[in-house]
Amino acid sequence: MLEPLMKNVRGEANGCLPLTLLLLLLPLAGGIPFNFSTARRVSPPRLARIQDHLAKINKPAERSIESPDGDTIDCIRRQKQPALDHPLLKNHKFQRLPPERPRSAAVRPAVSGNTTTPSTMRAWQSWHHVGHCPKGTVPIRRSTVADVLRAKSLYHYGKKQRRFPATARAANPPDVVSGNGHEHAIAYTGTELEVYGAKATINVWDPAIQVANEFSLSQIWILSGSFDGSDLNSIEAGWQVSPELYGDSRPRLFTYWTSDAYQATGCYNLLCAGFVQTNNKIAIGASISPISSFDGSQFDITILIWKDPKLGNWWMSFGDNTLVGYWPAELFTHLTDRATMVEWGGEVVNTRPYGKHTATQMGSGRFPAEGFSRSSYFRNLEVVDGDNSLSPVQSITTMAENPGCYDIRSSSSSDWGTYFYYGGPGSNSKCQ
Repeated sequence: MLEPLMKNVRGEANGCLPLTLLLLLLPLAGGIPFNFSTARRVSPPRLARIQDHLAKINKPAERSIESPDGDTIDCIRRQKQPALDHPLLKNHKFQRLPPERPRSAAVRPAVSGNTTTPSTMRAWQSWHHVGHCPKGTVPIRRSTVADVLRAKSLYHYGKKQRRFPATARAANPPDVVSGNGHEHAIAYTGTELEVYGAKATINVWDPAIQVANEFSLSQIWILSGSFDGSDLNSIEAGWQVSPELYGDSRPRLFTYWTSDAYQATGCYNLLCAGFVQTNNKIAIGASISPISSFDGSQFDITILIWKDPKLGNWWMSFGDNTLVGYWPAELFTHLTDRATMVEWGGEVVNTRPYGKHTATQMGSGRFPAEGFSRSSYFRNLEVVDGDNSLSPVQSITTMAENPGCYDIRSSSSSDWGTYFYYGGPGSNSKCQ
Protein backbone atom coordinates (compact mmCIF):
# COMPACT_ATOMS: atom_id res chain seq x y z
CA MET A 1 0.00 0.00 0.00
CA LEU A 2 2.81 2.42 0.87
CA GLU A 3 5.02 1.85 -2.13
CA PRO A 4 2.76 3.47 -4.78
CA LEU A 5 2.27 6.41 -2.44
CA MET A 6 6.00 6.81 -1.86
CA LYS A 7 6.60 6.73 -5.61
CA ASN A 8 4.16 9.59 -5.93
CA VAL A 9 5.92 11.46 -3.14
CA ARG A 10 9.27 11.10 -4.88
CA GLY A 11 7.73 12.38 -8.07
CA GLU A 12 6.04 15.47 -6.57
CA ALA A 13 7.66 18.86 -6.96
CA ASN A 14 7.54 19.68 -3.27
CA GLY A 15 8.19 16.09 -2.13
CA CYS A 16 6.28 16.58 1.12
CA LEU A 17 3.79 14.28 2.79
CA PRO A 18 2.13 14.62 6.19
CA LEU A 19 3.44 11.99 8.59
CA THR A 20 -0.06 11.32 9.88
CA LEU A 21 -1.22 10.38 6.37
CA LEU A 22 1.63 7.93 6.01
CA LEU A 23 0.85 6.26 9.30
CA LEU A 24 -2.87 6.03 8.71
CA LEU A 25 -2.05 3.78 5.78
CA LEU A 26 -0.24 1.29 8.00
CA PRO A 27 -2.31 -1.76 8.97
CA LEU A 28 -2.26 -2.38 12.72
CA ALA A 29 -2.87 -5.83 14.17
CA GLY A 30 -6.01 -6.06 16.21
CA GLY A 31 -7.26 -2.73 14.92
CA ILE A 32 -5.64 -0.77 17.76
CA PRO A 33 -5.95 2.92 16.73
CA PHE A 34 -2.51 4.16 17.79
CA ASN A 35 -2.34 7.91 17.43
CA PHE A 36 0.90 9.38 16.14
CA SER A 37 -0.42 12.84 16.77
CA THR A 38 2.62 14.92 15.82
CA ALA A 39 2.13 15.84 12.18
CA ARG A 40 5.42 16.56 10.44
CA ARG A 41 6.15 17.06 6.80
CA VAL A 42 8.88 15.13 5.06
CA SER A 43 11.16 17.48 3.19
CA PRO A 44 13.06 16.22 0.13
CA PRO A 45 16.44 16.38 1.93
CA ARG A 46 15.09 14.40 4.91
CA LEU A 47 13.43 11.85 2.65
CA ALA A 48 16.72 11.47 0.77
CA ARG A 49 18.61 10.87 4.04
CA ILE A 50 16.09 8.23 5.08
CA GLN A 51 16.29 6.49 1.72
CA ASP A 52 20.10 6.52 1.83
CA HIS A 53 19.98 4.89 5.27
CA LEU A 54 17.48 2.27 4.13
CA ALA A 55 19.69 1.44 1.15
CA LYS A 56 22.45 0.52 3.61
CA ILE A 57 20.33 -1.86 5.70
CA ASN A 58 17.98 -3.21 2.98
CA LYS A 59 20.45 -5.19 0.92
CA PRO A 60 19.57 -6.52 -2.58
CA ALA A 61 17.46 -9.65 -2.20
CA GLU A 62 17.63 -12.95 -4.06
CA ARG A 63 14.03 -13.59 -3.08
CA SER A 64 11.36 -11.55 -1.29
CA ILE A 65 8.51 -13.09 0.67
CA GLU A 66 5.27 -11.22 1.44
CA SER A 67 4.26 -12.40 4.90
CA PRO A 68 0.55 -12.64 5.83
CA ASP A 69 1.19 -10.16 8.66
CA GLY A 70 2.21 -7.44 6.19
CA ASP A 71 5.99 -7.78 6.48
CA THR A 72 8.32 -8.24 3.56
CA ILE A 73 11.08 -10.75 4.29
CA ASP A 74 14.10 -10.36 2.01
CA CYS A 75 16.45 -13.29 1.45
CA ILE A 76 19.95 -11.74 1.42
CA ARG A 77 23.18 -13.50 0.50
CA ARG A 78 24.87 -14.35 3.78
CA GLN A 79 28.09 -12.54 2.83
CA LYS A 80 26.16 -9.35 1.94
CA GLN A 81 24.21 -8.92 5.19
CA PRO A 82 24.39 -5.57 7.07
CA ALA A 83 26.49 -6.94 9.96
CA LEU A 84 29.66 -7.04 7.93
CA ASP A 85 29.51 -3.26 7.24
CA HIS A 86 30.57 -2.58 10.84
CA PRO A 87 34.01 -0.90 10.96
CA LEU A 88 35.13 -3.25 13.75
CA LEU A 89 34.35 -6.23 11.51
CA LYS A 90 36.49 -5.27 8.50
CA ASN A 91 38.83 -8.18 9.19
CA HIS A 92 36.21 -10.45 10.76
CA LYS A 93 36.29 -14.02 9.54
CA PHE A 94 32.80 -15.40 9.11
CA GLN A 95 32.39 -18.31 11.55
CA ARG A 96 31.48 -21.07 9.14
CA LEU A 97 31.87 -23.97 11.53
CA PRO A 98 29.12 -24.35 14.14
CA PRO A 99 30.07 -23.28 17.65
CA GLU A 100 30.73 -25.68 20.47
CA ARG A 101 27.31 -25.98 22.08
CA PRO A 102 26.93 -25.95 25.84
CA ARG A 103 26.57 -29.37 27.41
CA SER A 104 23.36 -29.96 29.32
CA ALA A 105 23.66 -31.04 32.93
CA ALA A 106 20.35 -32.88 32.75
CA VAL A 107 18.07 -34.10 30.00
CA ARG A 108 14.55 -32.65 30.09
CA PRO A 109 11.59 -33.19 27.81
CA ALA A 110 11.61 -30.73 24.90
CA VAL A 111 8.08 -29.70 25.88
CA SER A 112 6.88 -29.78 29.45
CA GLY A 113 4.26 -28.29 31.72
CA ASN A 114 2.96 -28.69 35.23
CA THR A 115 1.54 -32.14 35.75
CA THR A 116 -1.91 -30.77 36.58
CA THR A 117 -2.12 -28.40 33.62
CA PRO A 118 -2.15 -28.68 29.82
CA SER A 119 1.24 -28.97 28.16
CA THR A 120 2.85 -26.13 26.25
CA MET A 121 3.63 -25.98 22.56
CA ARG A 122 6.28 -24.27 20.43
CA ALA A 123 5.61 -20.95 18.75
CA TRP A 124 7.20 -20.18 15.40
CA GLN A 125 6.97 -17.30 12.85
CA SER A 126 4.14 -16.11 10.60
CA TRP A 127 6.09 -15.79 7.35
CA HIS A 128 6.90 -19.51 7.31
CA HIS A 129 3.37 -20.18 6.02
CA VAL A 130 4.09 -18.61 2.62
CA GLY A 131 7.74 -19.16 1.75
CA HIS A 132 11.33 -19.88 2.69
CA CYS A 133 14.77 -18.46 1.99
CA PRO A 134 17.23 -20.45 -0.15
CA LYS A 135 20.35 -22.00 1.29
CA GLY A 136 23.17 -19.49 1.56
CA THR A 137 20.83 -16.58 2.29
CA VAL A 138 19.48 -15.09 5.51
CA PRO A 139 15.93 -13.72 6.01
CA ILE A 140 15.82 -10.04 6.95
CA ARG A 141 12.67 -8.03 7.64
CA ARG A 142 12.62 -5.11 5.20
CA SER A 143 12.57 -1.62 6.76
CA THR A 144 10.41 1.11 5.21
CA VAL A 145 10.24 4.89 5.16
CA ALA A 146 7.19 4.67 7.43
CA ASP A 147 9.19 2.59 9.95
CA VAL A 148 11.79 5.35 10.19
CA LEU A 149 9.20 8.13 10.40
CA ARG A 150 7.64 6.55 13.48
CA ALA A 151 10.95 6.98 15.33
CA LYS A 152 11.91 10.17 17.12
CA SER A 153 14.54 10.77 14.44
CA LEU A 154 16.63 8.87 11.92
CA TYR A 155 19.40 8.65 14.54
CA HIS A 156 17.01 7.10 17.07
CA TYR A 157 15.55 4.55 14.64
CA GLY A 158 16.19 1.06 15.99
CA LYS A 159 17.77 2.26 19.24
CA LYS A 160 16.67 2.03 22.85
CA GLN A 161 16.37 5.12 24.97
CA ARG A 162 19.38 5.35 27.24
CA ARG A 163 18.94 4.36 30.87
CA PHE A 164 20.33 6.46 33.68
CA PRO A 165 21.21 4.21 36.63
CA ALA A 166 21.33 5.76 40.09
CA THR A 167 24.72 5.18 41.70
CA ALA A 168 23.12 5.05 45.14
CA ARG A 169 21.46 1.79 44.11
CA ALA A 170 24.34 0.34 42.14
CA ALA A 171 23.96 -2.98 43.98
CA ASN A 172 20.77 -3.52 42.01
CA PRO A 173 20.87 -4.84 38.47
CA PRO A 174 21.49 -1.99 36.01
CA ASP A 175 18.44 -2.35 33.83
CA VAL A 176 16.01 -2.09 36.71
CA VAL A 177 17.38 1.17 38.06
CA SER A 178 16.02 3.85 35.78
CA GLY A 179 14.45 7.24 35.99
CA ASN A 180 13.10 7.53 32.48
CA GLY A 181 9.89 5.53 32.61
CA HIS A 182 11.20 1.99 32.20
CA GLU A 183 9.57 -0.45 34.65
CA HIS A 184 10.54 -4.06 35.22
CA ALA A 185 9.64 -7.34 36.86
CA ILE A 186 12.76 -9.47 36.71
CA ALA A 187 14.86 -12.24 38.20
CA TYR A 188 18.64 -11.92 38.24
CA THR A 189 21.85 -13.61 39.32
CA GLY A 190 24.46 -12.16 41.64
CA THR A 191 27.36 -10.12 40.30
CA GLU A 192 29.98 -12.46 41.79
CA LEU A 193 29.34 -15.11 39.13
CA GLU A 194 31.40 -15.72 36.02
CA VAL A 195 28.74 -16.41 33.40
CA TYR A 196 29.20 -17.46 29.80
CA GLY A 197 25.56 -17.61 28.73
CA ALA A 198 21.96 -18.17 29.77
CA LYS A 199 18.83 -19.99 28.66
CA ALA A 200 15.09 -19.86 29.34
CA THR A 201 11.73 -20.80 27.86
CA ILE A 202 9.18 -17.96 27.68
CA ASN A 203 5.52 -18.13 26.76
CA VAL A 204 4.41 -15.56 24.19
CA TRP A 205 1.48 -13.13 24.53
CA ASP A 206 0.26 -9.96 22.85
CA PRO A 207 0.06 -7.41 25.70
CA ALA A 208 -1.98 -4.28 25.02
CA ILE A 209 0.01 -1.08 24.48
CA GLN A 210 -1.73 2.15 25.48
CA VAL A 211 0.21 4.65 23.37
CA ALA A 212 2.36 4.05 20.33
CA ASN A 213 5.72 5.14 21.77
CA GLU A 214 5.51 2.63 24.63
CA PHE A 215 6.52 -1.04 24.40
CA SER A 216 6.29 -4.27 26.35
CA LEU A 217 8.99 -6.93 26.16
CA SER A 218 10.10 -10.17 27.78
CA GLN A 219 13.77 -11.03 27.41
CA ILE A 220 17.11 -12.33 28.64
CA TRP A 221 19.89 -9.83 29.41
CA ILE A 222 23.57 -10.89 29.34
CA LEU A 223 25.53 -8.12 31.09
CA SER A 224 29.04 -7.00 31.97
CA GLY A 225 30.76 -3.71 32.67
CA SER A 226 30.11 -0.77 34.96
CA PHE A 227 26.48 -0.73 35.97
CA ASP A 228 26.66 2.95 36.95
CA GLY A 229 28.93 4.10 34.13
CA SER A 230 29.02 4.37 30.37
CA ASP A 231 30.74 1.12 29.47
CA LEU A 232 27.97 -1.38 30.17
CA ASN A 233 27.94 -4.27 27.66
CA SER A 234 24.59 -5.95 27.09
CA ILE A 235 23.28 -8.72 24.83
CA GLU A 236 19.51 -9.15 24.83
CA ALA A 237 16.92 -11.37 23.16
CA GLY A 238 13.27 -12.26 23.62
CA TRP A 239 9.86 -11.17 22.34
CA GLN A 240 8.51 -7.64 22.12
CA VAL A 241 5.40 -5.65 21.20
CA SER A 242 6.41 -2.19 19.95
CA PRO A 243 4.01 -0.22 17.70
CA GLU A 244 6.60 2.51 17.17
CA LEU A 245 9.28 0.12 15.96
CA TYR A 246 7.15 -2.29 13.92
CA GLY A 247 3.91 -0.44 13.14
CA ASP A 248 1.61 -3.04 14.71
CA SER A 249 0.82 -4.79 17.99
CA ARG A 250 2.11 -8.27 17.18
CA PRO A 251 4.70 -9.98 19.41
CA ARG A 252 8.02 -10.28 17.60
CA LEU A 253 11.31 -12.04 18.11
CA PHE A 254 13.95 -9.40 18.79
CA THR A 255 17.59 -8.93 19.72
CA TYR A 256 19.59 -5.97 21.00
CA TRP A 257 23.20 -5.20 21.85
CA THR A 258 25.26 -2.31 23.19
CA SER A 259 28.84 -1.82 24.36
CA ASP A 260 28.44 1.66 25.86
CA ALA A 261 25.29 1.61 28.02
CA TYR A 262 22.93 2.35 25.10
CA GLN A 263 24.65 5.64 24.23
CA ALA A 264 25.81 5.22 20.63
CA THR A 265 26.50 1.55 19.89
CA GLY A 266 24.11 -1.22 19.01
CA CYS A 267 20.50 -1.49 17.91
CA TYR A 268 17.46 -3.71 17.68
CA ASN A 269 17.61 -6.72 15.40
CA LEU A 270 19.57 -6.08 12.19
CA LEU A 271 18.85 -2.34 12.00
CA CYS A 272 22.56 -1.57 12.27
CA ALA A 273 25.74 -3.50 11.55
CA GLY A 274 26.73 -6.00 14.24
CA PHE A 275 24.80 -9.26 14.64
CA VAL A 276 25.89 -11.88 12.10
CA GLN A 277 23.01 -14.12 11.02
CA THR A 278 23.76 -17.65 9.83
CA ASN A 279 20.29 -19.24 9.64
CA ASN A 280 17.92 -19.09 6.65
CA LYS A 281 14.76 -19.96 8.60
CA ILE A 282 14.53 -17.40 11.44
CA ALA A 283 13.85 -13.72 10.72
CA ILE A 284 14.78 -11.46 13.62
CA GLY A 285 12.09 -8.82 14.03
CA ALA A 286 9.41 -11.02 12.44
CA SER A 287 6.16 -11.79 14.24
CA ILE A 288 5.71 -14.93 16.33
CA SER A 289 2.74 -17.20 15.76
CA PRO A 290 0.74 -18.77 17.30
CA ILE A 291 0.59 -17.10 20.71
CA SER A 292 -0.77 -18.04 24.13
CA SER A 293 -4.41 -17.52 25.05
CA PHE A 294 -6.14 -16.91 28.39
CA ASP A 295 -7.23 -20.25 29.90
CA GLY A 296 -6.21 -21.87 26.61
CA SER A 297 -3.18 -23.24 24.81
CA GLN A 298 0.23 -21.93 25.81
CA PHE A 299 2.89 -21.33 23.17
CA ASP A 300 6.46 -20.62 24.14
CA ILE A 301 9.90 -20.00 22.70
CA THR A 302 13.28 -21.12 24.03
CA ILE A 303 16.26 -18.81 23.76
CA LEU A 304 19.87 -19.71 24.53
CA ILE A 305 22.75 -17.23 24.36
CA TRP A 306 26.31 -18.40 25.01
CA LYS A 307 29.95 -17.60 24.34
CA ASP A 308 31.72 -19.98 21.97
CA PRO A 309 34.77 -21.12 24.01
CA LYS A 310 36.94 -21.48 20.89
CA LEU A 311 36.38 -18.24 18.93
CA GLY A 312 34.76 -16.07 21.59
CA ASN A 313 31.66 -15.03 19.63
CA TRP A 314 28.30 -14.87 21.47
CA TRP A 315 25.82 -17.21 19.78
CA MET A 316 22.03 -17.36 19.94
CA SER A 317 19.77 -20.35 19.37
CA PHE A 318 15.99 -20.30 19.07
CA GLY A 319 13.47 -23.06 19.68
CA ASP A 320 14.84 -26.57 19.60
CA ASN A 321 18.52 -25.62 19.29
CA THR A 322 18.20 -23.81 15.94
CA LEU A 323 21.30 -21.64 15.53
CA VAL A 324 20.32 -18.10 14.49
CA GLY A 325 23.68 -16.32 14.43
CA TYR A 326 26.18 -14.54 16.65
CA TRP A 327 27.43 -11.26 18.05
CA PRO A 328 31.15 -11.09 17.13
CA ALA A 329 33.53 -10.67 20.05
CA GLU A 330 34.99 -7.58 18.34
CA LEU A 331 31.83 -5.60 19.14
CA PHE A 332 32.41 -5.66 22.88
CA THR A 333 34.81 -4.63 25.60
CA HIS A 334 33.84 -6.43 28.82
CA LEU A 335 31.88 -9.20 27.10
CA THR A 336 34.97 -10.25 25.17
CA ASP A 337 35.79 -12.13 28.37
CA ARG A 338 32.58 -13.14 30.14
CA ALA A 339 29.36 -11.85 31.65
CA THR A 340 28.96 -10.93 35.30
CA MET A 341 25.15 -10.91 35.53
CA VAL A 342 22.10 -12.40 33.85
CA GLU A 343 18.56 -11.03 34.02
CA TRP A 344 15.32 -12.63 32.91
CA GLY A 345 11.95 -10.88 32.86
CA GLY A 346 9.68 -8.17 31.58
CA GLU A 347 10.04 -4.48 30.82
CA VAL A 348 7.58 -1.78 29.80
CA VAL A 349 7.85 1.92 29.03
CA ASN A 350 5.54 4.10 31.13
CA THR A 351 5.18 7.56 29.59
CA ARG A 352 2.33 8.40 32.00
CA PRO A 353 -0.18 9.31 29.29
CA TYR A 354 -2.76 11.87 30.45
CA GLY A 355 -0.78 12.23 33.68
CA LYS A 356 -1.53 8.72 34.93
CA HIS A 357 0.36 5.43 34.99
CA THR A 358 0.15 3.69 31.65
CA ALA A 359 -2.27 0.84 30.99
CA THR A 360 0.36 -0.88 28.84
CA GLN A 361 0.45 -4.50 29.92
CA MET A 362 3.45 -6.65 30.80
CA GLY A 363 3.44 -10.33 29.84
CA SER A 364 -0.14 -11.53 29.60
CA GLY A 365 -1.47 -8.46 31.38
CA ARG A 366 -2.30 -10.60 34.43
CA PHE A 367 -0.55 -10.70 37.79
CA PRO A 368 1.67 -13.71 38.56
CA ALA A 369 -0.67 -15.05 41.25
CA GLU A 370 -3.07 -16.21 38.52
CA GLY A 371 -0.59 -18.89 37.42
CA PHE A 372 -0.49 -21.22 34.43
CA SER A 373 -2.53 -20.37 31.30
CA ARG A 374 -3.27 -16.90 32.67
CA SER A 375 0.08 -15.39 33.70
CA SER A 376 3.24 -15.07 31.66
CA TYR A 377 6.21 -17.24 32.67
CA PHE A 378 9.91 -17.93 32.28
CA ARG A 379 10.76 -21.56 32.97
CA ASN A 380 13.85 -23.77 33.12
CA LEU A 381 16.28 -20.95 33.88
CA GLU A 382 19.85 -22.04 33.20
CA VAL A 383 23.30 -20.47 32.97
CA VAL A 384 26.45 -21.50 31.08
CA ASP A 385 29.57 -21.90 33.21
CA GLY A 386 33.28 -21.72 32.42
CA ASP A 387 33.31 -25.35 31.28
CA ASN A 388 30.64 -24.59 28.64
CA SER A 389 28.04 -26.54 30.58
CA LEU A 390 24.42 -25.58 31.16
CA SER A 391 23.45 -25.68 34.82
CA PRO A 392 20.00 -25.10 36.31
CA VAL A 393 19.84 -21.81 38.19
CA GLN A 394 19.72 -22.54 41.92
CA SER A 395 19.41 -19.05 43.33
CA ILE A 396 17.82 -15.92 41.89
CA THR A 397 16.75 -12.57 43.27
CA THR A 398 13.46 -11.14 42.06
CA MET A 399 12.49 -7.50 41.87
CA ALA A 400 9.54 -5.43 40.71
CA GLU A 401 9.83 -1.66 40.99
CA ASN A 402 6.08 -1.17 41.27
CA PRO A 403 4.38 -4.46 42.26
CA GLY A 404 0.95 -2.86 42.23
CA CYS A 405 1.41 -2.43 38.48
CA TYR A 406 3.66 -5.39 37.54
CA ASP A 407 4.84 -8.15 39.85
CA ILE A 408 6.90 -11.36 39.90
CA ARG A 409 6.79 -14.65 41.87
CA SER A 410 9.42 -17.39 41.60
CA SER A 411 9.38 -21.08 42.46
CA SER A 412 10.86 -24.41 41.36
CA SER A 413 9.69 -27.86 40.27
CA SER A 414 11.09 -31.05 38.76
CA ASP A 415 9.70 -30.23 35.29
CA TRP A 416 10.24 -26.49 35.17
CA GLY A 417 13.39 -26.16 37.30
CA THR A 418 13.66 -22.59 38.56
CA TYR A 419 10.82 -20.56 37.07
CA PHE A 420 8.72 -17.50 37.70
CA TYR A 421 5.43 -15.91 36.73
CA TYR A 422 5.48 -12.18 36.14
CA GLY A 423 3.58 -9.25 34.64
CA GLY A 424 0.48 -7.19 35.24
CA PRO A 425 -2.05 -4.79 33.74
CA GLY A 426 -0.33 -1.50 34.49
CA SER A 427 -2.93 1.08 35.49
CA ASN A 428 -5.36 -0.21 38.16
CA SER A 429 -6.52 0.79 41.64
CA LYS A 430 -3.27 -0.46 43.24
CA CYS A 431 -0.92 0.98 40.61
CA GLN A 432 0.56 4.41 41.27
